Amino acid sequence: MPRARSSFKRKGTWNKEMAERDTENMSLERQNESLPSLLGRLADELTQLFDAKLDLLKAELKEEARAYAVGALSILAGVIIAIIGFALLNVAIAFLISTLFDGTHWSPASRYGLGFVITALVYLVVGALIVVIAKNRLAKQSIVPKKSATELKRDKQWLKEQI
Repeated sequence: MPRARSSFKRKGTWNKEMAERDTENMSLERQNESLPSLLGRLADELTQLFDAKLDLLKAELKEEARAYAVGALSILAGVIIAIIGFALLNVAIAFLISTLFDGTHWSPASRYGLGFVITALVYLVVGALIVVIAKNRLAKQSIVPKKSATELKRDKQWLKEQI
Protein backbone atom coordinates (compact mmCIF):
# COMPACT_ATOMS: atom_id res chain seq x y z
CA MET A 1 0.00 0.00 0.00
CA PRO A 2 2.71 2.55 0.70
CA ARG A 3 3.87 2.21 -2.89
CA ALA A 4 0.42 3.10 -4.26
CA ARG A 5 0.33 6.26 -2.21
CA SER A 6 3.75 7.35 -3.36
CA SER A 7 2.75 6.81 -6.99
CA PHE A 8 -0.28 9.03 -6.43
CA LYS A 9 1.99 11.67 -4.96
CA ARG A 10 4.23 11.41 -7.98
CA LYS A 11 1.29 11.75 -10.36
CA GLY A 12 0.00 14.74 -8.46
CA THR A 13 3.40 16.38 -8.54
CA TRP A 14 3.81 15.53 -12.21
CA ASN A 15 0.38 17.09 -13.06
CA LYS A 16 1.28 20.21 -11.11
CA GLU A 17 4.62 20.50 -12.91
CA MET A 18 2.93 20.06 -16.30
CA ALA A 19 0.41 22.79 -15.48
CA GLU A 20 3.21 25.13 -14.46
CA ARG A 21 5.08 24.40 -17.70
CA ASP A 22 1.92 25.07 -19.73
CA THR A 23 1.44 28.38 -17.96
CA GLU A 24 5.06 29.32 -18.61
CA ASN A 25 4.72 28.34 -22.27
CA MET A 26 1.57 30.46 -22.65
CA SER A 27 3.26 33.49 -21.08
CA LEU A 28 6.28 33.03 -23.36
CA GLU A 29 3.97 32.77 -26.38
CA ARG A 30 2.23 35.98 -25.36
CA GLN A 31 5.53 37.75 -25.00
CA ASN A 32 6.54 36.57 -28.46
CA GLU A 33 3.24 37.58 -30.13
CA SER A 34 3.58 40.04 -32.94
CA LEU A 35 1.78 43.36 -33.10
CA PRO A 36 -0.69 42.19 -35.78
CA SER A 37 -1.67 39.15 -33.71
CA LEU A 38 -2.11 41.35 -30.62
CA LEU A 39 -4.26 43.77 -32.58
CA GLY A 40 -6.28 40.87 -33.95
CA ARG A 41 -6.85 39.51 -30.47
CA LEU A 42 -7.82 43.00 -29.27
CA ALA A 43 -10.30 43.33 -32.12
CA ASP A 44 -11.79 39.92 -31.29
CA GLU A 45 -12.15 40.79 -27.63
CA LEU A 46 -13.68 44.19 -28.44
CA THR A 47 -16.13 42.47 -30.79
CA GLN A 48 -17.13 40.08 -28.03
CA LEU A 49 -17.51 43.00 -25.61
CA PHE A 50 -19.74 44.96 -27.97
CA ASP A 51 -21.78 41.85 -28.75
CA ALA A 52 -22.40 41.43 -25.04
CA LYS A 53 -23.33 45.10 -24.74
CA LEU A 54 -25.75 44.81 -27.66
CA ASP A 55 -27.38 41.78 -26.07
CA LEU A 56 -27.82 43.77 -22.87
CA LEU A 57 -29.28 46.66 -24.84
CA LYS A 58 -31.73 44.34 -26.62
CA ALA A 59 -32.86 42.86 -23.32
CA GLU A 60 -33.40 46.30 -21.81
CA LEU A 61 -35.29 47.53 -24.87
CA LYS A 62 -37.59 44.51 -24.63
CA GLU A 63 -38.17 45.36 -20.97
CA GLU A 64 -38.98 48.97 -21.86
CA ALA A 65 -41.30 47.93 -24.69
CA ARG A 66 -43.11 45.60 -22.31
CA ALA A 67 -43.57 48.45 -19.81
CA TYR A 68 -44.95 50.73 -22.54
CA ALA A 69 -47.30 47.98 -23.74
CA VAL A 70 -48.65 47.54 -20.22
CA GLY A 71 -49.13 51.32 -19.96
CA ALA A 72 -50.91 51.45 -23.31
CA LEU A 73 -53.18 48.59 -22.27
CA SER A 74 -53.95 50.47 -19.05
CA ILE A 75 -54.95 53.53 -21.06
CA LEU A 76 -57.07 51.38 -23.36
CA ALA A 77 -58.74 49.70 -20.39
CA GLY A 78 -59.47 53.12 -18.87
CA VAL A 79 -60.99 54.34 -22.13
CA ILE A 80 -63.16 51.23 -22.54
CA ILE A 81 -64.37 51.42 -18.95
CA ALA A 82 -65.13 55.10 -19.36
CA ILE A 83 -67.09 54.46 -22.59
CA ILE A 84 -69.14 51.60 -21.13
CA GLY A 85 -69.80 53.52 -17.96
CA PHE A 86 -70.64 56.58 -19.97
CA ALA A 87 -73.18 54.70 -22.06
CA LEU A 88 -74.93 52.84 -19.24
CA LEU A 89 -74.97 55.45 -16.54
CA ASN A 90 -75.80 58.16 -19.00
CA VAL A 91 -79.15 56.57 -19.68
CA ALA A 92 -79.87 55.94 -15.99
CA ILE A 93 -78.88 59.42 -14.86
CA ALA A 94 -80.73 60.99 -17.75
CA PHE A 95 -83.93 59.32 -16.60
CA LEU A 96 -83.23 60.32 -12.98
CA ILE A 97 -82.60 63.94 -13.89
CA SER A 98 -85.66 64.00 -16.10
CA THR A 99 -87.76 62.97 -13.11
CA LEU A 100 -86.28 65.87 -11.13
CA PHE A 101 -87.64 68.25 -13.77
CA ASP A 102 -91.16 66.78 -13.79
CA GLY A 103 -92.43 69.91 -12.02
CA THR A 104 -91.32 72.10 -14.93
CA HIS A 105 -93.33 72.55 -18.07
CA TRP A 106 -90.50 71.32 -20.29
CA SER A 107 -91.06 68.64 -22.80
CA PRO A 108 -89.84 65.11 -21.95
CA ALA A 109 -87.25 65.33 -24.74
CA SER A 110 -85.64 68.45 -23.23
CA ARG A 111 -85.62 66.87 -19.75
CA TYR A 112 -83.93 63.75 -21.15
CA GLY A 113 -81.49 65.91 -23.10
CA LEU A 114 -80.44 67.77 -19.96
CA GLY A 115 -79.94 64.46 -18.14
CA PHE A 116 -77.69 63.19 -20.96
CA VAL A 117 -75.62 66.39 -21.02
CA ILE A 118 -74.95 66.33 -17.29
CA THR A 119 -74.08 62.62 -17.36
CA ALA A 120 -71.81 63.09 -20.36
CA LEU A 121 -69.85 65.81 -18.61
CA VAL A 122 -69.36 63.67 -15.50
CA TYR A 123 -68.08 60.65 -17.44
CA LEU A 124 -65.91 62.70 -19.74
CA VAL A 125 -64.14 64.09 -16.67
CA VAL A 126 -63.69 60.60 -15.14
CA GLY A 127 -62.39 59.14 -18.42
CA ALA A 128 -60.01 62.06 -18.90
CA LEU A 129 -58.64 61.57 -15.38
CA ILE A 130 -57.94 57.88 -16.08
CA VAL A 131 -56.16 58.73 -19.33
CA VAL A 132 -54.07 61.49 -17.68
CA ILE A 133 -53.03 59.21 -14.80
CA ALA A 134 -51.94 56.45 -17.22
CA LYS A 135 -50.11 59.00 -19.41
CA ASN A 136 -48.22 60.34 -16.39
CA ARG A 137 -47.12 56.81 -15.50
CA LEU A 138 -45.75 56.37 -19.00
CA ALA A 139 -44.03 59.78 -18.88
CA LYS A 140 -42.09 58.66 -15.78
CA GLN A 141 -40.73 55.70 -17.74
CA SER A 142 -37.22 56.42 -19.05
CA ILE A 143 -36.55 55.92 -22.76
CA VAL A 144 -32.79 55.44 -22.35
CA PRO A 145 -31.84 51.98 -21.01
CA LYS A 146 -29.99 52.83 -17.80
CA LYS A 147 -27.91 49.65 -17.48
CA SER A 148 -26.64 49.77 -21.05
CA ALA A 149 -25.84 53.47 -20.84
CA THR A 150 -23.89 52.93 -17.62
CA GLU A 151 -21.99 49.99 -19.09
CA LEU A 152 -21.14 51.92 -22.24
CA LYS A 153 -19.82 54.83 -20.16
CA ARG A 154 -17.66 52.44 -18.15
CA ASP A 155 -16.34 50.85 -21.35
CA LYS A 156 -15.56 54.25 -22.84
CA GLN A 157 -13.66 55.24 -19.70
CA TRP A 158 -11.80 51.91 -19.67
CA LEU A 159 -10.81 52.30 -23.33
CA LYS A 160 -9.53 55.81 -22.65
CA GLU A 161 -7.40 54.50 -19.81
CA GLN A 162 -6.04 51.65 -21.93
CA ILE A 163 -5.12 53.82 -24.89
